[in-house]
Amino acid sequence: MDKALRIALHTRGAVLAQSRSAAEPPVTVPRDPAREAAQRELSKPMYHEHDPGLLQRALNAFWNWIGKLFDSASVATPGGGVGLIVVIVAVLAVLGALWWRLGTPRREPTSSAALFDDRPRSAAEHRAAAEAHAAQDHWNQAVQERMRAIVRSLEERALLDIRPGRTADEAAAEAGRALPAHTDRLRAAARDFDDVTYGGRRATEAAYHRIAELDRDLERTRPQLAGTGHGKAPTGHQGAAG
Repeated sequence: MDKALRIALHTRGAVLAQSRSAAEPPVTVPRDPAREAAQRELSKPMYHEHDPGLLQRALNAFWNWIGKLFDSASVATPGGGVGLIVVIVAVLAVLGALWWRLGTPRREPTSSAALFDDRPRSAAEHRAAAEAHAAQDHWNQAVQERMRAIVRSLEERALLDIRPGRTADEAAAEAGRALPAHTDRLRAAARDFDDVTYGGRRATEAAYHRIAELDRDLERTRPQLAGTGHGKAPTGHQGAAG
């Protein structure tokens, strides 16, 4: 009997406790403290072990920007994405054609290098070297050697002082004073020389033939002397180019 009473009392107590719990209002936390608590919890390193690194996030942002830019351009381009691709390919083709035709853009050197960079040779030797290169379609070397032949020939004729450190531009300017009828062609030949030697451009067969023709014309041209001293050979220097 006592056992049954104890069971009944325990059951009644449990029911009363459950009733009181159901009647009490739930515990609530204000919004701001709850948000701060959630932020503190989520800031723990355990939640960020697999997050992408700084570089990956930067790449993701870049590609997202590219995607948005492409989408915007597709909307503005007739034909949508396909039309945009066609436009891009056309622009690249034009740029490639310009690069092939004009070569690498030339950077103007602050000071041009010397025209001659090896042992002194005669004009005839330079001409022979130029013709040998031209026969093999080596137009860069052919242009260089023919320009050297021109300058060496002018030195041999005492129209230019023999000066090892002279540049092609300087030679053209100095020779133009004694041969004014050929000033423009001399300057053009010097530009061609600089373009292929220091500007990274490719010479053409036509450029070589222009310089070779200038060389032949200069050989047949009598200098115009105006008392500048170009008509007299420097004493003891004539054989230095041989």
